[in-house]
Amino acid sequence: MRKSRWIGVGLTVSALVLSGCSAGPAGTNVAQDTKAPLELWTRTTPGGAGEQATKRLAEAFEKATGFKVQVTAIFDDFETKLAQRAAQRDLPDIVMNDVTQVGTLKSQGLVREIDQGKIKHASELTEQALKSNQMPDGKLYGLPYSAQASALLIRKDWREKLGKSVPQNWAELADLAKAFTTGDPDGNGKNDTAGLTATLSTKRGYASWYFSNFLWAAGGDFITETGGGKYKPSMSTPESVAAVQWFRDLGCKDNVIQPGSVTMPTPATNETFEAGKAGMYVVGPYLLPRFDKSLGKDKYEVVPMPQGAKNSDVLAEGLSIYMMAGSPNQAGQDAFGDFAISADGQKIGMEGDSAFIVQLPVNKNVDIAQVRPDPRWKTYAEIYAKSGHYAPSIPNWTPVRQDTADTVSALVADCKLDVKAELSKLDTKLTATLQQQGISAS
Repeated sequence: MRKSRWIGVGLTVSALVLSGCSAGPAGTNVAQDTKAPLELWTRTTPGGAGEQATKRLAEAFEKATGFKVQVTAIFDDFETKLAQRAAQRDLPDIVMNDVTQVGTLKSQGLVREIDQGKIKHASELTEQALKSNQMPDGKLYGLPYSAQASALLIRKDWREKLGKSVPQNWAELADLAKAFTTGDPDGNGKNDTAGLTATLSTKRGYASWYFSNFLWAAGGDFITETGGGKYKPSMSTPESVAAVQWFRDLGCKDNVIQPGSVTMPTPATNETFEAGKAGMYVVGPYLLPRFDKSLGKDKYEVVPMPQGAKNSDVLAEGLSIYMMAGSPNQAGQDAFGDFAISADGQKIGMEGDSAFIVQLPVNKNVDIAQVRPDPRWKTYAEIYAKSGHYAPSIPNWTPVRQDTADTVSALVADCKLDVKAELSKLDTKLTATLQQQGISAS
């Protein structure tokens, strides 16, 4: 049985509230044992490729350092299960999860601050990836080990059949979407294709996640920093309103978004694209192996998102290593993080055609073209470097994402709703959220 650990501050998940046992910084009063095995949780499907790749990395780490690691893959109800372990004062030593969790985990007192002086390869991290894990005060509470950004996947065979060019701006994107919807690109004589497949479900805030690729390119934003770590809501600004209106018109006026989009999470939209029901999809690189197998890599192409009203910014995401509070083996935690971000660790994480956990490397010394000669991966890397846009590291991004998803999804589902009015209501909610988190500019 694992020894119960101390946890620094309270955790609130649903109705669960935990109180800390000490006034000291998270994890500082735990007796240390460098021989204690490390329990690692990764948010991925048990038995899947992600678990295999994580175990491969852990095995290489053990061989290189002697520290022992036990890998547990959890996908469903990950946060709930983590909360349960927190209630037992028995957190895993390491968690590998989305970078957007950094603010939440820090505010809940479940992670300790990372001392970059003890991570010798920290100086090799790209500035972009490193900043995504920093809080407004500059302190680091997560260690990036993988990055990615969105690109536009297009059915190349359909585009060439209809005599269309790769879209360079939003007008051309809409034009191509209309052609894919009405031009019978699959040649079956039926009106059964959509121009664009979109993930607009409210589940886990998917609609907000997907729409960010259009919002930022239009010069809009969910919230805007005003200085000193303070923010104001921005969904009712002219730029954001214009972005929502343009995107909504794709569904409400042009009818080029796939039917049922407002109830579809990512698995369903993935299936829509690979089943030949839609001609374009905005998504990260992790689906390339799947679509190569289901569609054939000659059937589709990977291109940068077309220029929006302001720029070509797209959603940048990442995966981070979190050093959980209360670990009896902080030296082992640091060693694992250091190994994972090293050039050798990054290359191990990128191995395989599908069983890999590093999408784009975060180590400046790793050239993706040398590890993955497929030029599509270089395209993604260039998009990330030039146009990748991370969500801000605020105490809790989840309610911002969820409230925005609820509104965006509703506006596409009900074409009679007034865009400006609904976005103004959303900004009122966002103001309350920012005030609750103590970061409101008002």
